[in-house]
Amino acid sequence: MSVAVRELKACLSRVLLRAQEGEVIEVTSHNKPIARIVGIPSCAGEGVRGLIASGALSWSGGKPRLGPPLDIVEGGTAVSRMVLEDRR
Repeated sequence: MSVAVRELKACLSRVLLRAQEGEVIEVTSHNKPIARIVGIPSCAGEGVRGLIASGALSWSGGKPRLGPPLDIVEGGTAVSRMVLEDRR
């Protein structure tokens, strides 16, 4: 769903309810997207809700920043072999 800023101001409660029900709301200004509203489903665990409330969990909409790559150690056991052995 796409909603203009003016419409969002006029019917914020309805828009937020739709977001909570799982709909992604795209907010536009002058027909250009400026934001997305994504609801937190009521079935979300308290762990997720707690992290969001504390500010420990958030997403800016960008790509995740990954840590530096790990060095590959020669002579170790291949992960595929470990998986096969674990399945036995």
